[in-house]
Order: sequence, then structure tokens, then C-alpha cells
Amino acid sequence: MKIVLFGATGNVGQRVVAEALRRGHEVIGVVRDPAAVQSPDPRVQLVRGDATQPDSIAAVARGAEAVVSAISPRPNPRGLAAPSLLDNARALVSGLPRAGVSRVLMVGGAGSLEVAPGAQLVDQDGFPDLYRPEALDGRAALEIWRAQGTSAGLAWTFLSPAVEIGPGQRTGRYRKTLDTVLWDAAGKSFITFEDFAVAILDELEKPEHVGRRFGVAY
Repeated sequence: MKIVLFGATGNVGQRVVAEALRRGHEVIGVVRDPAAVQSPDPRVQLVRGDATQPDSIAAVARGAEAVVSAISPRPNPRGLAAPSLLDNARALVSGLPRAGVSRVLMVGGAGSLEVAPGAQLVDQDGFPDLYRPEALDGRAALEIWRAQGTSAGLAWTFLSPAVEIGPGQRTGRYRKTLDTVLWDAAGKSFITFEDFAVAILDELEKPEHVGRRFGVAY
């Protein structure tokens, strides 16, 4: 499978590259400034693109069998502004049909997962103020997919991680949810970047959540 990956040098993107190559797929990495970063693997070419601009998406995604958007909604260490997940969703919905690509998976946040029916994590007391703007941005992006993704002819999937995600081991194991936060027996919601990437590739290879959001955690 030829995968065009937005955000290829980020925490999630690097693991997606490793997992995709491990399975024999071809990856083209898309970043805003290829000259300023190193490819996570010499087999992966980095090309310039803007995940928030439909024209750019249409140009770089042409010829892909699947597109993964794993951009970070946080400021770039090199001073680039934080991209909007809402703008990213809008640009994908507009640009991918022009590229002739239908399969797309967007990485979102955990903030829009529910802790109880109708009660999303981001709306709860104690949700960190530092992360609230990006959580609300991610929730708005999910609503774009739900309102426009299918009607645009896209086989879309929105994947939310656990409440906490970080570096660790690749176990190949995780649990799945739809719209509810997954907690373990100790009351923790966590997954490693490595197993999050496993979930992404599993979904691309054997789609089970086309036209909807799902989440993963241990």
C-alpha cells in the first residue's frame, strides 16, 4: 500500500513510518519544511506540503492508496505556528477527492471521548486548561468528518488515543472503543505511540471503522 503521511516526523508519525515499513508498505512523508528535518527512515522521502490547505493536499496525495494525517496541534519546535485540526479536516475533505483518494485516517485527540453518556472529557472539571484549546479543535474536526466526510465520497476514520500517550514498547495489543474513554483496572487510560501506530496500520489494512471515530487504549 502506498501511504501519504502528513506529520511524518512527529511523535506519532515516526512510529507510523516504522510500523508501515515493518509491514512492507511504501510511505511518502509530508512536512512543512523538508529541508529543516530529517526523515525518520532513509527509505521514506519527505516532501513539502501543508495539511491545512486543500490545494497542497490535492497535489501531494495524488497516487496514494491511503492518507494518514498525524499532525500535531502544538507549536513547532522550530517556530512554526501550531496547525489547526479543524482546518486540517476541512482541507482533507476538500482536497482528497481532487486527488482521487478516498481512504483517509485522521489522528485526533481524546478530549471528545465520553466519560459518561453525553459527557465528553474536555468538558469536565479539572481538564487541563493548557490542552483545552487543542481538544476543542479536535472535537470540531471530528464534527466536520461526521457532517461532510462521507458525503464527500471519503472512506474516513478518526482515531483517538487514550487520555495519555507516550513512548514505550510495541506490544501489538490494545483495546478498542467507539466514543467512550477506556480505563484499565487501575483507573489509567494510556497507550504507547508504538501501539497507537499498530492500531493505525491495523485499521488501514483491515478497515473496521469507516465513516466513524474509534479509540484505543490498554
